[in-house]
Amino acid sequence: MRYLVLTLIASFGLSASVDLPTTYNDSLRGTRVENSRKMRSVSVNVFNNNMALGGASVRLLNSNFEGITNDLGALILHQVPEGDYVMEVRFIGMKTLRRSIQVSENSLTFRFDLENDPFQLFATQVVVQRDHLFRNIPGSVKVTPKEELDRMQAVTANEVLRRTPGLHVVDEEGAGLRLNIGVRGLDPDRSRKVLILEDGVPVALNPYGEPEMYYSPSIDRMQGVEVIKGSGQILYGPQSVGGVINFITAEPPVEQEMKLKLQSGQGGYTSLLAQYGNTYDNTGIQVTYLRKQADNMAGTQFVLNDLNAKVRIPLSNKSVLGIKFSAYDENSNSTYLGMTQSMFDQRTNDFEFIAPNDNLDVKRMAVSANHRYSIGNGWSLHSTFFANTTTRDWRRQDFALNSFDENGNNILPGDFTGTFWGDTTVAGGAIFMRDRTGNRNRTFQVAGFEQKAEWQTYFADFVEYKLHVGYRYMFERAFEQRINGSSADAISGQLVNDEVRTGNALSAYVLNQIKLGKYFELSPGVRVEDYAFEREIFRQSSRDTLITANNRIRTLIPGVGAGIFLHPNLNLYGGVHRGYSPPRVKDAIDFTFANPVLDLDAEKSWNYEAGLRTKIAPGLRAELTYFLLDFENQVIAASESGGQAFGVVNAGATLNQGVEASIELNFRELVQSPWLILLDAQTTFLRATFNESRIVNGVDIRGNRLPYAPDLTISSGLTVEAPFGTGMRFTLTHVGEQFTDDINSVLPTNNGRFGKMDAFTLLDFGLYHHIRPWKTRVNIAVKNITDQRYIATRRPQGISLGLPRFITAGFDVQL
Repeated sequence: MRYLVLTLIASFGLSASVDLPTTYNDSLRGTRVENSRKMRSVSVNVFNNNMALGGASVRLLNSNFEGITNDLGALILHQVPEGDYVMEVRFIGMKTLRRSIQVSENSLTFRFDLENDPFQLFATQVVVQRDHLFRNIPGSVKVTPKEELDRMQAVTANEVLRRTPGLHVVDEEGAGLRLNIGVRGLDPDRSRKVLILEDGVPVALNPYGEPEMYYSPSIDRMQGVEVIKGSGQILYGPQSVGGVINFITAEPPVEQEMKLKLQSGQGGYTSLLAQYGNTYDNTGIQVTYLRKQADNMAGTQFVLNDLNAKVRIPLSNKSVLGIKFSAYDENSNSTYLGMTQSMFDQRTNDFEFIAPNDNLDVKRMAVSANHRYSIGNGWSLHSTFFANTTTRDWRRQDFALNSFDENGNNILPGDFTGTFWGDTTVAGGAIFMRDRTGNRNRTFQVAGFEQKAEWQTYFADFVEYKLHVGYRYMFERAFEQRINGSSADAISGQLVNDEVRTGNALSAYVLNQIKLGKYFELSPGVRVEDYAFEREIFRQSSRDTLITANNRIRTLIPGVGAGIFLHPNLNLYGGVHRGYSPPRVKDAIDFTFANPVLDLDAEKSWNYEAGLRTKIAPGLRAELTYFLLDFENQVIAASESGGQAFGVVNAGATLNQGVEASIELNFRELVQSPWLILLDAQTTFLRATFNESRIVNGVDIRGNRLPYAPDLTISSGLTVEAPFGTGMRFTLTHVGEQFTDDINSVLPTNNGRFGKMDAFTLLDFGLYHHIRPWKTRVNIAVKNITDQRYIATRRPQGISLGLPRFITAGFDVQL
């Protein structure tokens, strides 16, 4: 760490003497190469389907001249020496275009018309609209591009997702290995109510029957993140209650590219990313390898290896095939066990390895293939096959919370190891570690196939019609065993439970997009879900058995969205759709004594949304959305990660409503400044409550707030980048107070699992510098710069603290 910091300081000092180019959106100055050659200002205009394309990357190869087009698709490169160049124009989802140009007195303006890339556009992305107002998306949307990811210097995906209004992200451990995302007041536990994709393919363990995020895509290797809420998600499934999050990875480049990124920090934290891409005879390849590890990152120890490879093969001028393979291997000391309230109050056991024998091993293999065929006459056909298998073996040491006998003495468990944590004078305030384990071993298999046809045509001169129609089949299976070991580190022992859960799902959908003139668009659609599942139990409570039960759920999911375009810079949108979330098979078919074969229906709601997106002035954009989620019966799935031990928690009718707002200001575009100054803010005002009378512990909870649904969240960022390449970034995050149970307990319980969580505010800081002649960027980042101590969650089994002040430094270079 010391040598890396010294290297960075030296790099900053050396680069200060280098004459570097300016890199700002619609005006850019480059390095003077030859004083004897005349300097010219070069104008570049980029279009797609005759529409101006803002955000396109433009560069002159083998020079320092580069920039990003503004909302009008325009860019000016200043002080370019006369001569011959190759200009390259790129945009995610479109074919990279290169052209030989000559800069001279009579040749100073160049136009580029980019074509949609069929493989990138439909295989990897959810948001295909390319203007800042997202006119074809009838709902709220947030796209985080690669440039923003680089400025944030994010250590975890949690940092990025908190930047989206309406999302509440709960840290389970500081490393961000497991995503816990709540959308608009929905329970964030294991992100069960969110459809999470990578390059358009579901990544949950079993997307229908067990949509837990024990595997989470690593933000280190991402090129962008998309989030859609509201009726814009109707095409996707199975989850359509909260929203869709799509992680986008790098595509094969046109020519050879090699990249290396290294980030190191406290506690032995290291993230090493290596990428190689090239195109051979029109066949593109992209290989990415990530090694990430830490010895003690806020109490988390982990090592992960993440390998991804993409191949892109044009089969003809009308079709293209893409193949992706990935392998993921993670080992960590992840645990469910947190601190008791007395441990938190005493401040003596922060980030201790309370359960040092706990060990989680996650292995995942995945493959997918995407094919697009342009049929002609406005028709195209898109086919996707995907399959993956995930093994999640988790050894967890057993423990007991202290209690007293009639004489006031602590009752010690018979297999007590002699190690305890907390205050033994308070019932439930101490943890006695036991000399035995519970090994929860699970394997998940998923295979699916989807075909979607699209047709675009025009009627008369004022009606544009797009049809999306398709089907999706998915098979999934889960193998689960519980093995009790007879020592604190045993990985084998007595087989207690053994079962298999199988699901077959078929869905079909149709969406019509009807645009009337320039001012109105209507998008009615419907999706049909047919989900058949079965649970087979071969061993239960250490006794052999054979119990089989099954169920089938059929659901119609209608929705409609509308857009009104009163002005080119104003987009009004609204929509309503049926929210749908299938129940976990383990909970939907329950063989416990209390619930002998309990069959649950799918979780349903009516979701409403209305809002606007506007460009107030060049560089000034805003979005405002009102939302309402009206649940007939919200099912809170029982699981240890949700703080429940057994059974199904039926929450009854609930009502989630609120307002999301965001504003972005780019001073470079606003005042034509050579300095890049970006200021933004996103906020969510939320009221998520139980909406019918229900008595819990003698209390009617109607009107109480839902657990882990803060009433206020704020995220704000400030970026300042100088023309010579040095920049700094501040990111502020505020999360309001939260309740952790349905009776809205204020006072904490002794075991730390329930009680109100106070609001907290975090401030992150980053400093970076571009050394453009070396194609290198160096950086240093400080997370939680004020070192605030706060409770991130009281789940699953006690208090977990958020990441303390954490410092990293590193570099990335294009070779």
